Amino acid sequence: MSEDTSILKIENIKINYGDFPAVDDVSMDIPEGGFVSVIGTNGSGKTTLMNAVAGLVIPSSGRIVFRGEDITKKAPELRVSSGLSLVPQGGRCFARMSVEDNLLTGSHANRSESRQMLSKVYELFPALFDKRKQTAGTLSGGERQMTAIGRAMMSKPSLMLFDELSMGLAPVVVKDIYARLKRLNSEDKMTIVLIEQDTRRAMRQTEYTYIMLRGRTVLEGRSSDLSDEEVRKAYFGI
Repeated sequence: MSEDTSILKIENIKINYGDFPAVDDVSMDIPEGGFVSVIGTNGSGKTTLMNAVAGLVIPSSGRIVFRGEDITKKAPELRVSSGLSLVPQGGRCFARMSVEDNLLTGSHANRSESRQMLSKVYELFPALFDKRKQTAGTLSGGERQMTAIGRAMMSKPSLMLFDELSMGLAPVVVKDIYARLKRLNSEDKMTIVLIEQDTRRAMRQTEYTYIMLRGRTVLEGRSSDLSDEEVRKAYFGI
């Protein structure tokens, strides 16, 4: 893939926890407007890698390039202002704040622009508009996840990373949220990277898949081209 089609390039990243290599020489190329999944079992290194992209972990070596800029050591908040946003596991919200106030914590724009983004979030997730004055601690798991996604949208990102989006949610809720992300990708050209354990669900939604095992990328390709047997062997290291 050529440089000018990439929004994110991960180049030979290594991340060590003491003597343990959590991520070992991983490279990925995320195209602008792409819908990509990074899948693997617990401990495969996928979450650690995305935390490095978000600036929460500094790699031991390698580079992370976002829109042509080396952001390997850039502060997390500066990455957000540059257009990169991470939605962490578990739909984390401020439980005692209202849904709308939770959303507004994600915005660094003026009042007018913030209201425009709120409208966009409510258009994508109408249920949040209905509960905008309700405290986030009273929401269902799916509604909390929607709130976390909406808060990330408020910073007007061009790339969104989702860590274990489906964790702890009912299949019908996950299906609904995935459909809305598909819409965000197709209509708004949002670049989306899903970090998941659920291989089938993730690969049905995305265009391209990376499979990680023990800190390395062991298989990659167009999601529709990867056979069940290839995926099974890569996922479990058979």
